[in-house]
Amino acid sequence: MSLDIGDATIGVAVSDLLGITAQGVETIRRTSLAADFDRLGAVIREYEAEALVAGLPKHMNGDEGERCDIVRAFMAEAARHFPDVEIHYWDERLSTVAAERALLEADISRKKRRKVIDKMAAVYILQGFLDRRQHLNA
Repeated sequence: MSLDIGDATIGVAVSDLLGITAQGVETIRRTSLAADFDRLGAVIREYEAEALVAGLPKHMNGDEGERCDIVRAFMAEAARHFPDVEIHYWDERLSTVAAERALLEADISRKKRRKVIDKMAAVYILQGFLDRRQHLNA
C-alpha cells in the first residue's frame, strides 16, 4: 500500500495480489492525527497490507527538505501504530506532476482532479516501487 501524504489529504493506493499493478483506493481527508490513523488502520486491515510505501517529496536536486521531514515523522508514527507493517520510502518528485498530466489528458475537470490527484499520485508512487522491485528480482 502506498501513501501520498499531504497537509489536507492522504492519497492511498494498493497493489494487486501479485504485486504487479497499483490501483488507487481513496483519498483520506485529514482531520486529526488520531482520525488519520484510525482510517489508515481500517484500510490496512481491509486490504491486508503488509507494507506501506510513503512518497518522499524530494527537491529536484535530490535534497530532502521540510516536507520530507513531515513525511518521515508521519511514517515513524505509522510504524508505532502498525508494528507488523514494513515501512518503505519512494522518491516521488514527479508523481503529482505525472498524475496531473494524466488527468488533464483524460479531460477530467479541475474540480474532479482536485478530488483524485492525491490518490493518483499514490498510484504513481506504488507503481514505481513495484516496477523497481520486479526489476531487482528479475
